[in-house]
Amino acid sequence: MPKILTPDICVIGAGSGGLTTAAAAAAFGVDVVLIERGRMGGDCLNYGCVPSKALIAAGKHAAAIREAERFGIRAGQPDVDFPAVKDHVQGVIAAIAPNDSVERFEGLGVTVIKAAAHFVDERTVAAGERLVRARRFVVAAGSSPFVPPIEGLAETPHLTNETIFDLREAPDHLLVIGGGPIGLELAQAHRRLGCAVTVVEAERALGRDDPELAEVVIARLRGEGVAIRERANVVHVSGKDGAVEIVVEDAAGTRETLSGSHLLVAVGRVPNLAGLGLEAAGISRNRRGIDVGPNLRTSNKRVYAVGDITGGPQFTHAANYQAGLVIRALLFRLPVRERRDQLPHVTFTEPELGQVGPTEAEAKAAGTAVDVVRWPYAENDRAQAERTTEGMVKLLIGKRGRLIGAGVVGAAAGEMTNLFSLAVAKGLKLSDLRDFVSPYPTFSEIGKRAATSYFQPYTRRKFVRRAVALLSRFG
Repeated sequence: MPKILTPDICVIGAGSGGLTTAAAAAAFGVDVVLIERGRMGGDCLNYGCVPSKALIAAGKHAAAIREAERFGIRAGQPDVDFPAVKDHVQGVIAAIAPNDSVERFEGLGVTVIKAAAHFVDERTVAAGERLVRARRFVVAAGSSPFVPPIEGLAETPHLTNETIFDLREAPDHLLVIGGGPIGLELAQAHRRLGCAVTVVEAERALGRDDPELAEVVIARLRGEGVAIRERANVVHVSGKDGAVEIVVEDAAGTRETLSGSHLLVAVGRVPNLAGLGLEAAGISRNRRGIDVGPNLRTSNKRVYAVGDITGGPQFTHAANYQAGLVIRALLFRLPVRERRDQLPHVTFTEPELGQVGPTEAEAKAAGTAVDVVRWPYAENDRAQAERTTEGMVKLLIGKRGRLIGAGVVGAAAGEMTNLFSLAVAKGLKLSDLRDFVSPYPTFSEIGKRAATSYFQPYTRRKFVRRAVALLSRFG
């Protein structure tokens, strides 16, 4: 007979959302079982955020060497040792891995089971040779790269974000299907490390972002030599290791064959629903993921779900945010409600692109009346000193001067998005951004200047000028 465990909470999946849930519950002395069939740390540590940002950092250093002459420093072309770059990437993963390891979580008091998990009924999960009957379950099984049904793709060697970091030799010419954040981040990094790169996107590159801001990123990548083909469908793929071809068709129906050495497929991700036994547990689902309410509870009241498996925003910080809500509900019986409209996201190209709240187009499509103010990086002293003057801050202002959305494209945009994310979440007004003190010289001053510009028209109003003139008479 299989051994039966009866913890308070059982977490399925040791990615960001699952680890956050397990660690937080264990910190309060709760009995927790954590089940993971693959690598601890999930996609973020092993195939996503961590390795991609490490590769991007290497590419950034290579670009800095090429651009050093702008600062009066002659350095020439960098000599890129691609295997050493990959050693750097693996070294970063190895440095972070202990935080997500089995040993650490067992040290926290968590029972870790390394096996695939599936529900056998509404209150029981089987994992390896064990059965788990918990008071509550949290499904955090994550997602996997989506491989589209393109003719010939299944028979042609191709990479995804789960395999591209295993390459030890630099691609001569990397073909990328998909012009979203993953595709463009990896495209720019490889281009900066000496590879030829072509990106093919069926719609508009960075199509979920504000087009005005996205265009700044796209122009920069094209300026660095990344070929970006927008509104072009891939209709056929063929080839072998080191020599692949893709046939693309534009809006007019004209076809063209592009050749490269390697092919990266980066067209999105799909939730890891297969094999979970959701039907046996009475958990409803759709093609995007498990159905959850605003409180992240599934149709089975014993079960919650967090992270990519819910079909929501596929970000590490989103999974962590959801895990925090679930912990409040599970441990303290507090009512919780997810606010996806307040979740920020950042594309870590150079320049970076950050957004929180709706874009201008989304706000107008929803019938929300907004005022829009912008402030360019070129008007910022820090940007001038570092020669990073491309980009802008774009703020959306709703009723009574409240900030409802913000987009930033430029240097340190990801860091600046933190401030706007806080302002949107707390319902701050433009006057709050105008009045806070920003250290000089920093990029954050751009947001303050944008907020201040919102009030500039008031200085030209006659009644304001008359009031100032009247007050001046009193000495």
